[in-house]
Amino acid sequence: RKGMVRVQFGGAKLLDKACFIVGKLNILKGLPYSRVQAQLPAAVSQTHFESAVSSLKPTPRGPDSVPLYFKRATVAALPECATRNNSPALPHKVTDLVRTHAPGSEDTTVVVACEDESQVFASGCAITRAYSLYNRKSRDPAEPRVENQVMVDFVLPQGQEVSATAYERLNVVAESIQLAARLVDMPANLLNTDAMVEEAEQVADALPGVTIKVVRGEVLREKGFGGLYGVGKAAAAPPALVVLSHDPPSATKTVAFVGKGIMYDTGGLSIKGSEHMVGMKRDMGGAAAVLGAFQAAVKLNYNQRLHCVLCLAENAVSPDATRPDDVHTLYSGKTVEINNTDAEGRLVLADGVAHAAKDLNADVIVDLATLTGAQTMATGKLHGAVLTPSADIEAKAVAAGKASGDLVFPLLYCPELHLDEYKSEIADMKNTSKDRLNAPSSCAGLFIYEHLPAGYKGDWLHLDMAFPVHNGERATGYGVAFLQELLSKGL
Repeated sequence: RKGMVRVQFGGAKLLDKACFIVGKLNILKGLPYSRVQAQLPAAVSQTHFESAVSSLKPTPRGPDSVPLYFKRATVAALPECATRNNSPALPHKVTDLVRTHAPGSEDTTVVVACEDESQVFASGCAITRAYSLYNRKSRDPAEPRVENQVMVDFVLPQGQEVSATAYERLNVVAESIQLAARLVDMPANLLNTDAMVEEAEQVADALPGVTIKVVRGEVLREKGFGGLYGVGKAAAAPPALVVLSHDPPSATKTVAFVGKGIMYDTGGLSIKGSEHMVGMKRDMGGAAAVLGAFQAAVKLNYNQRLHCVLCLAENAVSPDATRPDDVHTLYSGKTVEINNTDAEGRLVLADGVAHAAKDLNADVIVDLATLTGAQTMATGKLHGAVLTPSADIEAKAVAAGKASGDLVFPLLYCPELHLDEYKSEIADMKNTSKDRLNAPSSCAGLFIYEHLPAGYKGDWLHLDMAFPVHNGERATGYGVAFLQELLSKGL
């Protein structure tokens, strides 16, 4: 944890420290020097600051930056506009600029000039994503542990002030984004299924009133969780279904977050090639995201019933591993012929959503998963892919993506044209489609949907986040802010 960075929004200002100022050029030009003078190094005068801002020349697609005082102070202008499928806050540009100009190597103030308060949440989450907590680099035992602080302040036009509630929300969500990112960054030899259960227990213990239930190993088989058990039975650490529950007395609705938690994915007996296996520690990114989002929601006093369902397993190879041609009975009661053991995420999620609907009586089910490699071909590396029968929920999801910076874009929802892909001669369905060129990410989501009970009256939303879960070799904590924004808008 050498050089760990803690992000704080609002509160006491860091005086005469490293400083990074970022925003749209028109907002920066209207920013009074007096508003940022205390945060800037003393050597930066008003004339110097105003001259630097005037020299900025961002393009429609690219930002521009100017040093104010060597590398200790910089001002940067974001690109001039965001197109309709992006967030107006341009969060990915904010993250990139913060990583470059405010890397957290010393105490730093980051000042963000926003066009209005609606951009504060996405901008703050973007800054959080620039700082990772997990670090296993060796250090001299005599060297003290370093924890640098990044203080974030927002400036709005015409002297408007960001509300204390907005700062409080950001501090809570930032903590949960960093929790999710830390878990995704951890290697599977240190974070196996058992260790992830312990992480969930620690989250539950720290949240007043939250209960936790763990179903593990052979008990899963006995209770009928054939998908989760079948995927995880070959691993040294047994599979587990973990449910954290928040049940306020005034609740009138039940929401369930369901997360895919494949702690490592070798592909099973349908084993991945070496070039495709590196990075599969991230295949639990959906579970990490829903755990972080659950923590944030409870800390922010979410007033509806909320369950966090973690479907945890390692897709390993051993004599006990599931074989292609095996048939498993899932918790929904449906039988599934396995034709590819590397399509395991949908099996564990099918059990998770069935449990949420049948046993938790969820009115709304949202599942998150690093589900398909095809997601990047459907929606790109930065947009998650959402699938739902509801046009209203789809629109809310897209809006939540823009407001949080966890961007999403809809997948094709047309089960009458796609479910035949799963036809099996000996079981209710196969686990992968026969034509992998036929909307594979949509088909993967539909597999999960098919395991909801017949006649389920609630809402269901699926988010495939295979690529947004990381940026290069670092996790992003993707999904936490998205879920928090959905809840805040009354999902």
